[in-house]
Amino acid sequence: MLQVRQLHAFYGKSHVLHGVDFQVGQGEIVALLGRNGSGRSTTAKAIMGLVQCEGDIVWKGRPIQGHKAYEVAHLGIGYVPENRDIFPRLTVAQNLLLGQKGRGQGARWSFDDMYQLFPRLKEREHTEAGVLSGGEQQMLTLCRTLMGDPELIIIDEPTEGLAPKIVELVGHYLQELRKRGVSVLLIEQKLTIAMNISDRALVMGHGSIVFDGTPQALQQDNYIRKEWLEV
Repeated sequence: MLQVRQLHAFYGKSHVLHGVDFQVGQGEIVALLGRNGSGRSTTAKAIMGLVQCEGDIVWKGRPIQGHKAYEVAHLGIGYVPENRDIFPRLTVAQNLLLGQKGRGQGARWSFDDMYQLFPRLKEREHTEAGVLSGGEQQMLTLCRTLMGDPELIIIDEPTEGLAPKIVELVGHYLQELRKRGVSVLLIEQKLTIAMNISDRALVMGHGSIVFDGTPQALQQDNYIRKEWLEV
């Protein structure tokens, strides 16, 4: 579904990505791993048209490099940024409503689906999002993106700062996406969740992909883990 070829990205004169190549298939969870500063978040922003970049980004056979973020979203790619962009003065239900792109017969997700995935959001349905806990805000951000009915969702550090119980819920959420045929590009530092639920793992180092293989192969590759992942 998504193919990235020879992707270079820049912040001004700073050259951040150096020829990144990978792909994400339908219904596949691909973990993008690496240390802070390796280029993972920049890769997500480049796909979404949020940073200056060069190279080929192809979505379902259609080149999208150079498209604006809202155009990419309307083509079926959802993006959950690391900073949990919720609307603090709106309620949980209103935030979810804003994420809704359309309610055609083929839509995969409803309000009831969101509340079944995260019952806590149902309990807080009429609460302003700004007073939710960090974990609740992350749940809301994930669900609001799903309400746009994306075919691929790019999720940047969804478990950052969350309690173990909430991390477990996020893992369940990602597996539910796969069951419904949604592809996931998961940017994550926690190896445990990434290795447990991913179909493939990518490792980034210095703006390039240094490993592309199964979680099992990564687990057995001591050099890659020590050189590019472990602190």
